[in-house]
Amino acid sequence: MFEQQDTAGQDEFFMGRALEEARLAADQGEVPVGAVVTHNGRIIGRGHNGCERLQDATAHAEMIAITAASQTIGTWRLEECTLYVTLEPCPMCMGAALNSRIARVVYAAPEPKAGACGSIIDLSTLDGFNHQCTVTAGIGAERSSMLLKSFFKQLREEKKRVRKNKDL
Repeated sequence: MFEQQDTAGQDEFFMGRALEEARLAADQGEVPVGAVVTHNGRIIGRGHNGCERLQDATAHAEMIAITAASQTIGTWRLEECTLYVTLEPCPMCMGAALNSRIARVVYAAPEPKAGACGSIIDLSTLDGFNHQCTVTAGIGAERSSMLLKSFFKQLREEKKRVRKNKDL
């Protein structure tokens, strides 16, 4: 599908697929975060946030995509795979990426409150883990940020309407 030297184009393409997943999350009333896992230029796992829908704190986009990828290839070891995610992974999700031996994590927007690829902590560079992965940041950051900002603005407006109607 893509030539090896076209990493930037490949990253943009797969981040676009992760953004599609994020839009699905938003359509379901979830925080719009999406993820895909790729291997040899094809998507082997997809996921979008499902914490509210499933009432499960671990139902982050990355966790769902990693589980789907493992099921697709029949092993939990996702060596030579890349995780594309629209928001910087939290410690739980980065831990899952490391534990599953993902080779590379590509994320769009930074997460200043819980990011584990440099915003709060950088789990990808800590010594002592038996695996490390490469991290690429900023691919599709503007599109992801706009989607997140729009979602939270709409959520605040809805809460304001609910409060206003209660006061009437």
